[in-house]
Order: sequence, then C-alpha cells, then structure tokens
Amino acid sequence: MLAPTWSPGPVADEKRRFVLAAERASLVLLEKPARVTPVWAYGGSVPGPELRVRRGEAFTVRLENRLSQPTSVHWHGIRIDNAMDGVAGLTQDAVPPGGTFDYSFSAPDAGTFWYHPHFRSWEQLARGLYGLLIVEEDEPPAVDRDVAWIADDWRLEVTGLIDERSFGSMRDASHQGRLGNWLTVNGLTEPQIPVRAGERIRLRCVNVANARVMAFDFDRQKLRPSIVAVDGQPVAPREPDRRGLELAPGQRTDLIVDVLEAPGGRIPVYEVSTRERIESAAFKVEDAPPLRSRPLTESVSLPANPLARDLPLEDAQAIPMLMEGGAMGGLGEASYKGKMLDIRSLVAEGKVWSFNGIVGMPDQPLATVSRGRTAVIDMINRTAWPHAMHLHGHHFRVVERDGKAVTDAPWRDTVLVARQEKVRIAFIADNPGKWLFHCHMLEHQAAGMVTWIVVA
Repeated sequence: MLAPTWSPGPVADEKRRFVLAAERASLVLLEKPARVTPVWAYGGSVPGPELRVRRGEAFTVRLENRLSQPTSVHWHGIRIDNAMDGVAGLTQDAVPPGGTFDYSFSAPDAGTFWYHPHFRSWEQLARGLYGLLIVEEDEPPAVDRDVAWIADDWRLEVTGLIDERSFGSMRDASHQGRLGNWLTVNGLTEPQIPVRAGERIRLRCVNVANARVMAFDFDRQKLRPSIVAVDGQPVAPREPDRRGLELAPGQRTDLIVDVLEAPGGRIPVYEVSTRERIESAAFKVEDAPPLRSRPLTESVSLPANPLARDLPLEDAQAIPMLMEGGAMGGLGEASYKGKMLDIRSLVAEGKVWSFNGIVGMPDQPLATVSRGRTAVIDMINRTAWPHAMHLHGHHFRVVERDGKAVTDAPWRDTVLVARQEKVRIAFIADNPGKWLFHCHMLEHQAAGMVTWIVVA
C-alpha cells in the first residue's frame, strides 16, 4: 500500500481554533483478504489529524465526544497550564458522550509531541485515539520535508476485529502489558513512504503502543539517520544505537535522514525489538533524478528550547519511589483506598502494582515541591518488568543509573526503567499544579502504577 504524503491536518481559523471529534471509524489493517477493523478515531482517521502550531502561539482545540464513553485529551510532553493537561479526575472532569471541552494553551517548546485520551486510556488508545501535535521552531531546520512515523501495536483477531475480550486482562496487566500482534506505521500495514534520491527528511518518530517497547533498524548504507531531538527536546546530533532506535511507549525521537539510495530503489525498515525482524515500513525511492547531485554533508542542529540550562542538585528535594508488584514480583500486601489488602484481595480489585506500598491513585500526592526548587525522584524497580515512567507538565534528566552518575543526558518526559534497575531523575518544579506521574505501559497504570506530584 502506498502511503500518502503526510497531510498537515485541519486548518485552524483566523483565531487559531481546531476541532477534534472523537468518533467511530473503520480501517483496513488486514489486506489479504481485506478485513475491516472498527476503530475509534479523531476526525475519522488513525492517526488523528496532525495539529501544527508555532512555538508560543496561543490556540484552542475543541474536543467533541461522539463516543459512548466519557473521554479527555492529554497533550503528552507539553509543559502546559495545569488546567489544560487533560487528566480526568485530577485536572478536569471527563467529557461525557455528546459533550465538548475547549483546550486553550500555548506550547513553550518547539518539537514533536502527541495527544491521546486520559480516561480509560488503556482501552481508548488501543482503539485508535491518538495523533501528533507538532510545534514548529522559530527557524525550522533546513530539510526538504517533514514525515511522521507513528508506530502502533494492535491486538487483532483473525477476523480483523480488535480483540476486545482482552481489555482489562489481569494476565496482561500483571506482565508487560497488552502486547499486540499487528504492527502499523501511520495507521497502515507496511506502508511504502515515497522519497526522492538525495532528499533530506525530518522523521518524527513516536511509539503510541499500549505496552510494547519498539526498536527500528534503519539501513545505514542507504539512509543516513541522525538523532536531533528526544521527547521533543533538541540534542546534539548523533547516530542511533546499532541495536536499533529504541522507543518505549510515549517516547519520541526526531531523526534527520538523508536518502542515499539510487532512484527506483526500496529501503525497508525493520522492527527488531524481538528475535524476529519484522518489516514495519519502507522508503520507496521515486524513479526520478536525484534531488541534488551529491548528498548533503552538513549536520542539522535544532535550536534550544527555553528550558533551564542548569539543574542544581545541592539542595534538591529527594522523593523516594519503590516499584513493586506484578507477576514474579513478590508483592504480599499494599494499601488500596486507605486499606491494607493482601495480594489476593488486590487482584480481585484489578490491582497488582504499587508505588511506595500504595496501589492506584492516592488521595495524597507523592510529594509537594515548592515552585522553582529542584526535585529528585529515586526510582527503584523491584519488579520483573520494565516501566516507561512519564511525568506530566515537566521535563527531567536522568542523573544516575544503578548508582553510576549519568552526564549530558537529554531532557525527557518519559524514561524506561528496566527490571531491577535503579534510576534517579531530576527536574526543576517550575510549573505549578497537580501533575500525574505514572507508568506508560497503560495496563500497569490501570493496575496501580499511578501517583501525582504537587508543585506549590
């Protein structure tokens, strides 16, 4: 299937207003024979419309809920005003069926971000509710084209239907999460992305899967990929790891890619997180003269965003976080809704994970941090599974792994904490409000791995 050129999404009116309608739609994911997959979608498409705005520009997005469930929209990675963060039950009420909600804010950072529900997200994302929010730099980099690479991991039945019976599965929740069996890029199965020989593209990669950690292997003889941003924040250009470009759920990486293949060629890109190399998509080089006579040699660096340059740790507030639970985790008991429950009782409640001995969203925050102070979260993963930890409203740096100092780490909003690993992150609490901190393996979040931090 030929992938269309990535469209810019809906055009905002003169007052910079967009509309996102969450509604039922259909995809054809299984093609031989063709099987229709009913999905939930923004604007009738998966991914939803690409929203593109300028850095610092105020705009409004109206959510129209045409679904049978309440919903909300979270703007993942944006250092947003707290009231606009989209977390049902914490920053807003869920939008009921037939209701609307206006999200009005500006994005202080340029980069690649995305949007998705934060109400029953473990189900609503798996049904197709997600899309890109691109915040343009004041001076965009010199590339020929922007291309999205939105990777998803669907769990389908042989009929092409989404496996709805697995929603809420305790087996999934207690292990790695709800892993799928069908890979798409930009909502398509093995899309062929048209490019020109000699072209330089900006590839905006995001993992929107519920739980699968993905890795993509780019052919370095025919492509020249260079990482220029992580989770929306610029980094010094560097090559991806030889084991593949790893993306945990919720993470993004921007690549500058030079097409070195001759006209008429085809360049497959493989997903390599498992023992099997699976073709995820391919770049189809048009049978036309190269865009330029010789490949570009100069590298591209993105302009810095207005984040603090220094991260003072001397007087940082220490916040301990012990992760326990899950299959083979040895959790005996934990507090749930103010009561101590043994593991059998917790499983009966659909909960199997804890932070600091507390399961699920607590009444009291994990910590209250004075505005402007540095906070350090010490995460100890005493479980048998990795966790993609996402902090709302802020970006942080990893400063230590397993007791070893980490230098020059990028600013991130989502970090993968491996099984039995200790990871220390630090951030400046400069955005006031109530901010969610949770595992982005969405079944882990639903089964207990969620808390919140107050910036006062």
